[in-house]
Amino acid sequence: MNLNKVRDGISLRKMMLAALLLTLGVATGCAVNPVTGQRELGFISEQRELTIGQQQYTPSQQSQGGQVTVDRELSAYVNRVGQRLAAVSDRRLPYEFVVLNNSVPNAWALPGGKIAVNRGLLIELNNEAELAAVLGHEIVHAAARHGAQAMERGMLLQGAMLVGAIAAQGSDYADYIVGGAQLGAQLMTQRYGRDAERESDAYGIRYMAAAGYDPSAAVSLQEVFVRLSEGRQSGLIDGLFASHPPSQERVNNNRALVAQMRAEGITGGELGTERYQQATAFLRETKPAYDAFDEAEKLIAEDRLEDAAQRVETALRMVPDEARFHGLQADIMVYQRRYQAAVSRYDDAIRRDPNYFDYYLGRGVAYARQGNNRRATEDLQASIKLLPTAMAMNELGTLSLASNDRAAAKQYFGFAADAQGPVGEQARAAFMRLDIADNPGQYIAVQPYVNQGGRLLARIENRSPLTVRDVTIEFQAVVVGQVQSRSVGLAQIASGQGGELDSGINFPAGVMPAANQVSVTVLGARVD
Repeated sequence: MNLNKVRDGISLRKMMLAALLLTLGVATGCAVNPVTGQRELGFISEQRELTIGQQQYTPSQQSQGGQVTVDRELSAYVNRVGQRLAAVSDRRLPYEFVVLNNSVPNAWALPGGKIAVNRGLLIELNNEAELAAVLGHEIVHAAARHGAQAMERGMLLQGAMLVGAIAAQGSDYADYIVGGAQLGAQLMTQRYGRDAERESDAYGIRYMAAAGYDPSAAVSLQEVFVRLSEGRQSGLIDGLFASHPPSQERVNNNRALVAQMRAEGITGGELGTERYQQATAFLRETKPAYDAFDEAEKLIAEDRLEDAAQRVETALRMVPDEARFHGLQADIMVYQRRYQAAVSRYDDAIRRDPNYFDYYLGRGVAYARQGNNRRATEDLQASIKLLPTAMAMNELGTLSLASNDRAAAKQYFGFAADAQGPVGEQARAAFMRLDIADNPGQYIAVQPYVNQGGRLLARIENRSPLTVRDVTIEFQAVVVGQVQSRSVGLAQIASGQGGELDSGINFPAGVMPAANQVSVTVLGARVD
């Protein structure tokens, strides 16, 4: 069937997309790039940039593991370095800097100065100046409106976003983020053009120097990235390097710029090696625990649950207060159908970090499997406030059906239908099962015609991917000035199948009715 017709019926999703487009703004005009001073076309105002960044910052963090909570001073330290650089940037924005609980080396910036760096990247750096090189680069992306420019070029608005797809195909989250949070997924994973990357490198290095850092760290940083990319270290290609590809050209460009700055009299600058090592000491000490956690996630994907449980236990012995470890242990218990034990472990995770969606999602599923629909609904709704996911929407749709709220179920399944992968497929099927009963004519095509003997017939075709039962068709015709109506039932029609229906209505010999004198309507249908 035509999937667009299904999606056209998802009113709540359309309302959300419409609100998102309004949020992005419609004003047009010329603007001056705050960093380069060049004039450029500007569709998105600064206020819209700020709004987009603020709205997308939390779900974007959630989709990448949430903030590091077991070492809160680490985020405070990174924020101090970031604010030191922001103070010398060419554009005043409400900059924020957080550290995300993710082992993939990555960093990203949203419009409006909302910036994040993964703990997996911090492990790869040697000193504070290299951190400053990373953050300076991201500050330029925000200050120079690179994200806004991408949207203005239509990379996000004139295609994938309008049909609810995600640009982040290939990421771990592409299969389940739905609703407005899809925009954040796109902004985080988009690959900037060479000019934007060169611009961010060049101005970021000057920000470093202005903030008192040794700009040569930008060269050593790119050298590290090139070496790591050549070794194709696990996770790197899909992380930082996917959106910020390293190259020897970037190393050479940075080295040439530093030499030029030295010639201009810009010398010295600190590396901050000891300070950086102190700030990241706990991160380095606990790396084996997070390695065990990452191994456990891979083992779960291979359906080796017992082995995964052992690796999580190892991680917990090393860092007993890490909420992510408790959460993954609870996930394993759900897969093992140990629902009460899982609820207890999710409780432990939430006590340690009440601001991560996955714990509420998992606990909601566990409650649902126990038949505690009220608590399940509360937790699932809490999860989608932090990050709207297809899994939570699917579960809420199922719970709504259990309480005979078909309208709510259709809305939840409609949201989940935007997702890719098996969860989205399941949601689309659930939505269609409900929608076929409400709008059977969108799925069952009928076309009336009169044969040579004057009999009113109809060609019928099931354009849905499901077998449809109890189809009721109503014929109406004006015969010699009299309106005649007949209802014809069809026990079932399989997906893609067609046939003919006989109305039982005859026209006098030689009389061929006008088009407006015959009609056929699908009155009802259902799916088991």
